Amino acid sequence: MQVTIVKAERMTTIKLQGRFDFNTHREFRAFAETTLQEAPSQIQVDLAGVDYLDSSALGMLLMLRDKAQAAGKSVALVSCRGNVRQVLDIANFGKLFSIS
Repeated sequence: MQVTIVKAERMTTIKLQGRFDFNTHREFRAFAETTLQEAPSQIQVDLAGVDYLDSSALGMLLMLRDKAQAAGKSVALVSCRGNVRQVLDIANFGKLFSIS
């Protein structure tokens, strides 16, 4: 998985590309921690380049959301489509995140 961080005045975007699964948890966690410390009030996770995610990826997104909420920040999932969108819908992530 490749991770790119895009910082803007009011929002930080974490762009993911490739497989988002258990094998990437250390890398994602490191980027998430850095983003949480440096980001303004809004964080987006751009999933346009993700072609696969598993249950551990869902857990990592929940971890990011919980830590962001504790810091007074919000997390949105953007550019979700295809199989990724289907997995998020099945997991009812629409009740936990803003998804577009």
